[in-house]
Amino acid sequence: MLVLGIVAGYFLWTEHRAHLQQWWPYALLLACPLMHVFMHKGHGGHGNQSPGSDEGRRSNSDRD
Repeated sequence: MLVLGIVAGYFLWTEHRAHLQQWWPYALLLACPLMHVFMHKGHGGHGNQSPGSDEGRRSNSDRD
């Protein structure tokens, strides 16, 4: 599947370079929100702690 994507990308670049270059700024602008949505899943999200909890602010020496 990866090889197919590389081959398709190569032919798109060589045969349709002028068309692809005019859409490049829009692709960069679209990549920003897509990366924000799909790449922030691993950090645990926001609001996982109770309002009075200081669990995230304590150092390892403070924990028992």
